[in-house]
Amino acid sequence: MQDKGEQHTQEESQPHQDSGEAKGQPELTETTESETEAKETENGSGQEKDSERTEGDISELTQKNFDELRDKWMRALAEAENIRRRADRDVKDVARYQQTRLARDLLPVYDNLKRALATIEENQKESQSSVMEGIELTLKELLNAFGKHGVQVVAPQKGESFDSKLHEAMFQTPTEDVPAGQIVSVMTEGFTIHDRLLRPAQVAVSSGSPSQND
Repeated sequence: MQDKGEQHTQEESQPHQDSGEAKGQPELTETTESETEAKETENGSGQEKDSERTEGDISELTQKNFDELRDKWMRALAEAENIRRRADRDVKDVARYQQTRLARDLLPVYDNLKRALATIEENQKESQSSVMEGIELTLKELLNAFGKHGVQVVAPQKGESFDSKLHEAMFQTPTEDVPAGQIVSVMTEGFTIHDRLLRPAQVAVSSGSPSQND
């Protein structure tokens, strides 16, 4: 009898336990759902931050690449412009100085014509007037041809200051009437072609008064 009573008592107590467990089950479910929602919210926020960070990195890289490409493009453009200018200058130089070799080869002709005129004595000029006239006309035409190609004579005068860019000092000599550093005489005239020296004028330069040198 006691066994049956105890069994009955246990059976009656079991429903209460089951009902208690049944009552606690929804609470566990609600907690789990809340945690899941919180985790999903955190994950969503993290993904948004990661997305924003990624977009920012991409924007920064894009701007950096753009700046590098623009810098390279500007450098290439400047280099191309420099090449074009050098090419234009080279073309102009070729056009301006292409007759340099020919002009230099004709300088001895000029020198010989000048010497031919200088060899005619004063008392022979009347009898040799036709010869002198022919030489002078030839010399004039040669100078005209030189001028068409930018070739000019460098003919310094006595007393002119010595210029190392245009003159070549063959020797120095003491003189009373010419100050030191000035030209005493000219042996050979010089020539320029445009802004370049074709041949320097060969000159003698004064070293000053002999008394000053002593």
